[in-house]
Amino acid sequence: MMFVPFIVINLVAGRSKWALALFVLAGFSDGLDGMLARTLKQQTVLGQYLDPIADKLLLSTMFMVLAILHKIPWKYTVLVFSRDISILCASAVLYAIAGLRDFRPSIFGKANTFAQVAAIFFVLLFEIEHTRWVWITRMTFLHATVGFTIVSALHYVFLVGHRLRATGHVASEETKVENRSI
Repeated sequence: MMFVPFIVINLVAGRSKWALALFVLAGFSDGLDGMLARTLKQQTVLGQYLDPIADKLLLSTMFMVLAILHKIPWKYTVLVFSRDISILCASAVLYAIAGLRDFRPSIFGKANTFAQVAAIFFVLLFEIEHTRWVWITRMTFLHATVGFTIVSALHYVFLVGHRLRATGHVASEETKVENRSI
């Protein structure tokens, strides 16, 4: 999270090499932190909440700044923000109403995060190296971001419904019919 302002400063100043280097450093730092926490058994509940928030802050900021700088079309940023804000609002409501706290990322959410990280990496790399393979890879990961954003959002809706039913917060159709007949 500490890298975010420096990445943005370098992007805005047109120093793409530095922005890319700091983005990669932020990724390695995040991965090393997670690995050390697991290896040393230093995982905390607070860390389990803060780590994904820090990741989302980095990725959302990058999408926003890259869109503002016209390095990516706005549609990608709007889609990424729409999904994340929707999930955040739904999680807050589910926590407040049902006490639901199980918001582990699904395989589709993890694939979405990977696609976003790769898309940002290749968007930044394309600013440095204007080659066809980088452009193709950049577009591939931007399209993958769209696909995984939609699939992971739909999967999240499915999982929330399943978890609510499992905790008894959503009545089944049979229970609704029985209640009506009483």
